[in-house]
Amino acid sequence: MVSPVIELRGLARTYPGPPPVAALRPADLVINAGDYVAVTGPSGSGKSTLLHLLGLLDTPSAGTYLLDGLDTSALGDRDRSALRGRRIGFVFQSFHLLPYRTALENVLLAELYNRTPRPRRMDGAVDALRGVGLGHRLDALPTTLSGGESQRVAIARALVNRPSLLLCDEPTGNLDSTNATTVMELLDQLNAAGFTILVITHDANVASHAGRTIAISDGELAERIGADHA
Repeated sequence: MVSPVIELRGLARTYPGPPPVAALRPADLVINAGDYVAVTGPSGSGKSTLLHLLGLLDTPSAGTYLLDGLDTSALGDRDRSALRGRRIGFVFQSFHLLPYRTALENVLLAELYNRTPRPRRMDGAVDALRGVGLGHRLDALPTTLSGGESQRVAIARALVNRPSLLLCDEPTGNLDSTNATTVMELLDQLNAAGFTILVITHDANVASHAGRTIAISDGELAERIGADHA
């Protein structure tokens, strides 16, 4: 049997006080390959904490997080970083592109510690940019790109290593409505192509693209059953 991409067993995160803050209460969650999941909730609900745990940017206080069947709690910092680089692609509200590097160079940076020979890394970066509709902008600097184009470069960078999980944090937060629509259509296409996507958002329109919606409130997860999705 193929392992779920994400499996949480009583995963929790408490920040020390005084008083201690239970940012994520013990949570169980399974996300399978090809799922498209939105996590919604107000500010302070625990969305960022969940993002940091799923992205291996923080460690839980209790419970287990299995990524592709691997128990991440058993890994040291170096192995966690390596696993994060191989298995997780990040798309943030801010594009985090280096301004004096071309679109192609920004995507190549995601493969910096990859042992793949440079010609193959170059081919992979070019293919990733073509896949997001930017094959004609390989040599463009971020300062010459629109917001929508910049986010598509960021998505290409996240995809270049063919991750198990595409983890998106408010991916349309810095975009106007036209560019936001373009980016969400791209995420829809990527999911249709088989990518597993988890989007953290407060935007109901963004959440409507997902096949599953998880609500988080005061650190507690609850799946919305039977929600309507576009």
